Amino acid sequence: GCLGGYIAGKAEVIDAVRSYAPGFIFTTALPPPICSAATAAIRHLKSSSWERERHQDRAARVKSILNAAGLPVMANDTHIVPLFVGDPEKCKQASDLLLEEHGIYIQPINYPTVAKGTERLRITPSPYHDDGLIDRLAEALLQVWERLGLALHKKPLAAE
Repeated sequence: GCLGGYIAGKAEVIDAVRSYAPGFIFTTALPPPICSAATAAIRHLKSSSWERERHQDRAARVKSILNAAGLPVMANDTHIVPLFVGDPEKCKQASDLLLEEHGIYIQPINYPTVAKGTERLRITPSPYHDDGLIDRLAEALLQVWERLGLALHKKPLAAE
C-alpha cells in the first residue's frame, strides 16, 4: 500500500509520533507513488482510445442485456447502469445476495444519495468485463430479482 494506514504501539510512542512527525499524520499532499500512477495513466490515455471506446461498448451491452431480460434499467447517458429497486432493504439484500451467492459486488444506492423510493443498484462495467461476465451478471440478477420478489419491466425506466 502507498496511502493510508494506522499506527499501533505504546501510548508514549504514539504521542511522540503525533508530536514530532506532524507531516506523517497531517499532510494533505498526495504521496509520490499515487501522483506517478495518475500521471502514467493520463499519459497512456492521451495516446489510446481503446479503453474509452471499450468502456462505452461494455456499458451499452450491459444495458441491452439487462433490458432484454426485463430488468428495470433506468435510462441514462453515462457508463453507469442504474437498476431500479425502489426499496432500501431489498436494495441492500440484493447487493448482499449478489456478493454472497454469486461473487458479484454491486453498490446499493439508498437515501440520502437518492430520494426515498428510488433506491437502486449501481452497476459500473469496465472495459475488461467480457460477454461471459455480462451474461452471468444478468443471470445472477434475475435469480436475485426472483428471490426477493422484485418486479421485472418490459421497457427501460426514465432516469431522474
